[in-house]
Amino acid sequence: MQDYDDATAFLGHWGCFQQSVFFLLSASIIPNGLAAFSLVFLTDIPGHHCLVPAVNLTQDWYEAIIPVQVVNGKQEQSRCSRYRLDVVRNLSAQGFIPGRDVNLTDLQQEGCVDGWSYSKDLYQSTIVSEFDLVCGEQWKQPFTSTVYFLGVLAGSFISGQLSDRFGRKPVLFATMAIQTVFSFVEIFSPSWIVLSILIFISGLGQISNYVSAFVLGTEILAGNVRVLFSSLGVCMGFALGYMMLPLFAYFLRDWKSLLLALSAPGLLYLPAWWLIPESPRWLLAQGRVEEAEAILRNAAKKNKVEAPQVIFEDYNHAEPETAAKADKTQAQEHYNVFHLLSTSNIRNTTVTLSLVWFTLSTGYFGLSLNTSRLHANPYISCFVSAAVEVPAYVTSWLALRNLPRQLSVICILLLGGVSLYLIQLVPEGLSYLSIALEMLGKYGLTTGTALVYVYTAELYPTVLRNTATGVCATLSRVGSCIAPFLFQLSVYFKYLPHIILGTLAVVSAFSAFFLPESFGRPLPQTIQQMHKRDGMKCPFIPRKEHSKPVVLHESQL
Repeated sequence: MQDYDDATAFLGHWGCFQQSVFFLLSASIIPNGLAAFSLVFLTDIPGHHCLVPAVNLTQDWYEAIIPVQVVNGKQEQSRCSRYRLDVVRNLSAQGFIPGRDVNLTDLQQEGCVDGWSYSKDLYQSTIVSEFDLVCGEQWKQPFTSTVYFLGVLAGSFISGQLSDRFGRKPVLFATMAIQTVFSFVEIFSPSWIVLSILIFISGLGQISNYVSAFVLGTEILAGNVRVLFSSLGVCMGFALGYMMLPLFAYFLRDWKSLLLALSAPGLLYLPAWWLIPESPRWLLAQGRVEEAEAILRNAAKKNKVEAPQVIFEDYNHAEPETAAKADKTQAQEHYNVFHLLSTSNIRNTTVTLSLVWFTLSTGYFGLSLNTSRLHANPYISCFVSAAVEVPAYVTSWLALRNLPRQLSVICILLLGGVSLYLIQLVPEGLSYLSIALEMLGKYGLTTGTALVYVYTAELYPTVLRNTATGVCATLSRVGSCIAPFLFQLSVYFKYLPHIILGTLAVVSAFSAFFLPESFGRPLPQTIQQMHKRDGMKCPFIPRKEHSKPVVLHESQL
């Protein structure tokens, strides 16, 4: 059958048609960047303490009724307890003064039986203050983010199948609608359970939208433009939306207002239905040749070039024979996830890459969700966290073009791990240095995340490439699900989360020494070709012929 790229070469690579597809699809990712880390502000924990009802107490007892505790070397009011109100009221009525007539450490304490009083210095309200997700219910605060990422995990399983069944364009706009509608409906949640269900569905739409736009762009665009779109276009769209998030949150301090503002941009993309075409490749795979040709003829008009009278002239004749050959080949051998552990060579590569993927995902999402807890204004911290992704994506693109994969992954993991280790050595007064080191760590992990997609696809043979990348991506989603709980460990030791992430990064870097090199080498087609690669023999020396970055199918994400 006639090659698709050869048949559509008359369009060129960068005409008006390709430009509109490139920028519209990249822009469609902006709401994903807005929504992905909105939970940083929506679920942030405001300062709080037990609510003291209006009773007859002296001012001294009002100020002393909340116990003072030492947390991380600092004195602060207890968040979950107060001195017994009936005892305090009696002492106040008798004229006793706390600290002079009464030793406060001898008084009995009770929980926040009347609720909590929340500080409004940063937020008018959050999900935490709305549903009292503190003290005994505090586990629900990180679990809310975990529910979202569980939705992302489930969406990664079904998005590819939906896209293959119904088409790239319908799934793209349907999932954008799901993300927009359910983000809006979350405002009316009567309880935390209902909110969690809606957040889960929103996570389903978020990843499906991203994947559909990614696949649609890679199938329509060609050549270097396709590589640029898959490595920078969608990533920059995500980073732009991420950088806009703290701006929205700064001016909208109420969680319901913020959700409303974040859901509104989805409506702006309705006109794009008439501007973004369906994938001609997918239409051809469905046998809808006339529709595919119609799209390409319209594209030719936009690019001001003349289309051939018949674009896919031998498609119908070649299709039965090609399909028969494909079926025969497929019948010869069926590969599944168990083949990733079939031999020591493949098993070592699979285990090592799984560790690397898990580390990168846990670190990336853990650090991104931690921005509101840094020693600075959370809005500035979030913007810096988002802005650091721009040079990270550019670095990954340059590294993929010019540097060995193994060397790149090892160095970037060591950079991220060492940076996170050094945070515990920074004096308390140098909070900006702590932020700089944490952002340097995130820069390394973000760069590594972009690199490892291509590295994984280049290491495995064609018969296992989709399966291997899909398994590694699924394990990475597990890391994102546990990331919200990671920084809760700081209650035991302030720097414990950074030490865990740093240790994972360093261990992953050393394990990467046992990975084969793929830069400058042809992609393996069979398992036997994969066996011939050895990561211990001159792993950093590339060969002359450069392998191009692999563009992944949606089932690999």
